Amino acid sequence: MARQLRIEVVYAVAGAQDLVSLALAEGVSAREAVEASGLIGRHGLAASGLVLGIAGRRVAHERRLREGDRVELLRKLAADPKDARRQRARRARRR
Repeated sequence: MARQLRIEVVYAVAGAQDLVSLALAEGVSAREAVEASGLIGRHGLAASGLVLGIAGRRVAHERRLREGDRVELLRKLAADPKDARRQRARRARRR
């Protein structure tokens, strides 16, 4: 019998996160863990455009998971950080 890995899959939105803990067979990929979590359907996400990460770093959908991995469904930034900083600086200068 294949060893079971404890994996977490998480999707964060403004002010909240949806975390699913799973026990999956050794050798499971990041994509398979996301599919097993049900987060795609629950949040109406497009499976084809998903960007996945572990510990804040992008990973390939085929990456094999290890015990305790936390797979993150990454979203695009709402605003470019450099542009946001420039806008804050402009507002601060006007005061």
